[in-house]
Amino acid sequence: MDTRYVTIDPAQAGREDCEELREASRILQAGGLVAFPTETVYGLGGNALDADASRKIYAAKGRPSDNPLIIHIAETEQVKEIAVHITEKAEQLMDVFWPGPLTLIFRKKELVPDSTTGGLKTVAVRMPSHPVAYELISRSGIMIAAPSANSSGRPSPTCAAHVREDLDGKIDMLIDGGACKYGIESTIVDMTGEVPTILRPGYITKEMLEEVIGPVAYDEALSDPSAPPKAPGMKYTHYAPKGELTIVEAGDGASEQDVICRINQLAEERRQQGYRTGILATAKNAVYYRADEVLTLGEREDEWMISANLYRCLRDFDERGVEYIYSESFRSEGLGRAIMNRLLKAAGHRVLLV
Repeated sequence: MDTRYVTIDPAQAGREDCEELREASRILQAGGLVAFPTETVYGLGGNALDADASRKIYAAKGRPSDNPLIIHIAETEQVKEIAVHITEKAEQLMDVFWPGPLTLIFRKKELVPDSTTGGLKTVAVRMPSHPVAYELISRSGIMIAAPSANSSGRPSPTCAAHVREDLDGKIDMLIDGGACKYGIESTIVDMTGEVPTILRPGYITKEMLEEVIGPVAYDEALSDPSAPPKAPGMKYTHYAPKGELTIVEAGDGASEQDVICRINQLAEERRQQGYRTGILATAKNAVYYRADEVLTLGEREDEWMISANLYRCLRDFDERGVEYIYSESFRSEGLGRAIMNRLLKAAGHRVLLV
């Protein structure tokens, strides 16, 4: 398959004469696959109500078929077409956070194929705020199932080059709409239980949600990898670079300097064994590290920048042939919890306490 590459300036996505969006819409309507930018990461889209299109998404990504897809919509009213038992709290969250990086889980209607939901009786839905994503969904006239546009298990793509690296020749079209704003996937909240429950943390934090609807819980699988998964990104290893990633964290009584020393020791041991090493660091500490590649995520206080840079840095290590990677840890609340969630998944929960 030849993948067609087009560029659409997000500021110009609303033009009526955008032929690239017309072509992308025709591909989706015919059951094909289009990768496109969202405000979180690039998505790989197909017709959400076409079982064959959903199966094509799994095949292109090499994604396990029991790992559900998120349905992207352009209008809030579309939720009623595919979901049941839409609570008042869900409506409040949609009013405040849509369009934006929030996915809500509902009981599904029968017209949603099991191949889209990974066999689950629930459906994950969100409304992206990126102009290209919104226009594509709106103009195509269909709801779009779209996981991240990467090979399954790899770091999610935050620019078109990442998509091309993984999916060239496997999809019909890639729309380059520039770098993604947030750089990590949407927050996922299960609305099917008595208490709304976060299944995947993201830019929309627990604190932000509770300001709108009151108490919100975290799913036990976020702290216990052996717990049963309920949403995309919970069951399988995700976001992983090719090199082995280890998170080094300060234990009781340990200092930041202790972490730096331990990371340098680990990297040097691997270098002495002939391996290429990498360190994922905050801006303040980067100067203290010694490895073949030291990549900076940003200032520790600027968690938005860290989240935007995380997947790019992991892919940069791959490009530079790094075989062992060591990373500092981050705080476990607010956006820091989402950053640590992605790091832990990328490391296969490999954490070393100092």
